[in-house]
Amino acid sequence: MPNIDDTIDATGLLCPLPVLKARKALMALRSGATLELIADDPAAVVDVPHFCAEAGHRLISQSDDGTAQRYLIQKG
Repeated sequence: MPNIDDTIDATGLLCPLPVLKARKALMALRSGATLELIADDPAAVVDVPHFCAEAGHRLISQSDDGTAQRYLIQKG
C-alpha cells in the first residue's frame, strides 16, 4: 500500500463536491503524492475515475465497504 500524503473525508457530500475537494487537495500536493478520498455519494463511483482520467492522475485503488467508498489517487 502506498504512503498516503493527505486524506479528504467527503462523506455526506453530493456530486460534484467530492471531486472538487479532491481536485483542490491534489493541487496542493507534489507530483507522485497519494491522496485518499472517502466518499459516500453513489455518483462518486463514476465521477472519481473519470476525473482521474481527465486530469492525468492515477487511480491506484477503489473500494467500497458498504457505507463509503475509498479511493487512492496518485497525483500525475
